[in-house]
Amino acid sequence: MLSRRFFRFLIAVWLIFLAPSTWAETTLVAVASDFTKPMTEIAIEFQKATSHEAKLSFGSSGKAFAQIQSGAPFEVYLSASEKYPLELEKSGFAVTDSHFVYAVGKLVLWSATPGYVDDQGEILKTGNFKHIALADPSHAPYGVVAEEVMKSLNVLDKLRPLFVMGENISQTFQFVSTHNAELGFIAFAQVIDINSGKIGSGSGWHIPDNLHGPFNQTAVLLKTGAENPAALALVDFLKSPTALAIIEKYGFGLPK
Repeated sequence: MLSRRFFRFLIAVWLIFLAPSTWAETTLVAVASDFTKPMTEIAIEFQKATSHEAKLSFGSSGKAFAQIQSGAPFEVYLSASEKYPLELEKSGFAVTDSHFVYAVGKLVLWSATPGYVDDQGEILKTGNFKHIALADPSHAPYGVVAEEVMKSLNVLDKLRPLFVMGENISQTFQFVSTHNAELGFIAFAQVIDINSGKIGSGSGWHIPDNLHGPFNQTAVLLKTGAENPAALALVDFLKSPTALAIIEKYGFGLPK
């Protein structure tokens, strides 16, 4: 009798330790390049909180959108714009009405050279530079917003011959940080000093929101992840206080 009870006890203990690994699932997530730092940190906290794993694939929002339409096995999609998630819902690739704003993008005009970019962006009108970098507007929302800013300032046509196009915001940052372009439009999250909340190196201008349209970075649950507990849990976790604190730490605005 004692040995049988002891055996049952061992089975119960084994099930307790087995449960987290048995229930844990993995979800594949397409993430806009500007969200690399916060999403990497969020994924770590997500796994701690749920035991689920989020495998992250970073790139331009437009490229990920095209890949999803071509059958890529992503289950959650974090775009840098509202446009692509809404189109995926309409075309049946995403769960209806599952989209939500996870962050508000913040754009800066930045140079790796200290003192080069003034804090009002006057250099766009008066500067004698040869190259200005931006993400390709054909598939990168940051490029779309950058063009809106230049149009608002009446300098778009003047500066267009000087454009150096990045495949995504990460490559755009590389162009500027390696001095292949004297300055460029990048994500604040790429240059923020998270301890001070300010630009950590070089020089830059925080572009006012009134110079461009709404910059609502939007996530959506894809139909490929509709039955995956990890994908569902990640969507919920992105709205949690833990995730929102990380998002704010990297200089993004929070959804209202």
